[in-house]
Amino acid sequence: MNNYPEIQELLQRRADLYARLNLLPYDGTPEIKETKSGNYLYIRKRVGSRVTSTYVDVYSDTLYQLLLKNNLEAKELKKQIRLVEKLLAKAGFTENEVSPDVMLNLDFARINMKLSIYEQAVLEGVATSFPQTEDIIDNGKVNGVTATDVQKILNLKHAWEFILDKDVLGVKSDYSILCHIAKLVNEGFFSSGGRIRGVPVTIGGTSYIPPLPIETVVIENISEIINSHKEPIDIAIELCLYCMKTQIFNDGNKRAAVIFANHYLISNAGGLLVIPEAQVPEFKRLLINYYESKDTDEIKSFLKQNCHKHFR
Repeated sequence: MNNYPEIQELLQRRADLYARLNLLPYDGTPEIKETKSGNYLYIRKRVGSRVTSTYVDVYSDTLYQLLLKNNLEAKELKKQIRLVEKLLAKAGFTENEVSPDVMLNLDFARINMKLSIYEQAVLEGVATSFPQTEDIIDNGKVNGVTATDVQKILNLKHAWEFILDKDVLGVKSDYSILCHIAKLVNEGFFSSGGRIRGVPVTIGGTSYIPPLPIETVVIENISEIINSHKEPIDIAIELCLYCMKTQIFNDGNKRAAVIFANHYLISNAGGLLVIPEAQVPEFKRLLINYYESKDTDEIKSFLKQNCHKHFR
C-alpha cells in the first residue's frame, strides 16, 4: 500500500494550522514600554536575524491579556506545524518547488476541471448533461441521475482534486500515484480499487484479453515510458494508452489512465489530455484497434491532434 492518503491528510492539517496562525491578529511576545506620557504595548518578534518591535496601542489590561493569549496560541500552532512537518518527512514527503509554467498549467487545469470531468464521464457512458455534472460536482447530488453515475462523477472530482494539489504535482508520476488515482475513481465500487488486478477480465467489443499484470513489470514499464526523453505530450499519451491496454485494475482503468497521464502532463507544463465529447466514438474505435495491435500510431496521432489542450 502507498502512503499518499496519509500525506494528503498531513498536508491538509498543515494548511489548516497555517490558516489559523495567519488569522491571529498578533503574532509575537507582548512587551510594555513605559514613557513619561504613559504605558504602551508593543509586539516583539524575531524576523530572520533581526528582532522587530511593533507598536500595538495604549496599554490596557484587557489588550495585554489578549496579546498574551495570542502569543501562547501562536506558539502552540507553530509546535503542531513542526510536528506535522516531521511526520511528513517520516512519510517520505519532500517539498518541491513548482515552476511558474507549471503553476500556469495548474490554473488552466483547475479552470477546465468541470469540463474535463464531464468529458471523462461521457467516455465512461455516464448519461448526464454538462449542467447536471456541474450540479453533482458542486452539490454532491442531482435529481434524475442514478446513484452509480453520481458516484462516478464524484470519484472523478476527488481524483482530479488530488492531482491538482500543488504538493501532489511536485511528486514524481509513478506507479504509486497511479494506484492512488485508481483507488479514488473506484471508491464505493471496490474495496481494493487501487490494487493491481488479480483476476482475468474481458473488454467489450474486442477479442483482446489482457494478460494478468505483474506488478514489477508494470512499475518497470511505467518508469521506462517516463524516462524515454520524448516530449511531455508523447509521454503522457504513452502512459495513458499503456494503462488502458494493460488493464492494471479490476475497473476504472480508462478513468485512472487519463488522470494519471494528466498528472504527468501538468507537472511538466504540457497542457491537458482529455477526449472531447464529440471525439469519443472515434476514440473508442481507434482504442479497439489499438488493443488488437492493428494500428498503434493512428490513435497516438489522434490523441495528439484532437485531445491535447494547450494553455499558451
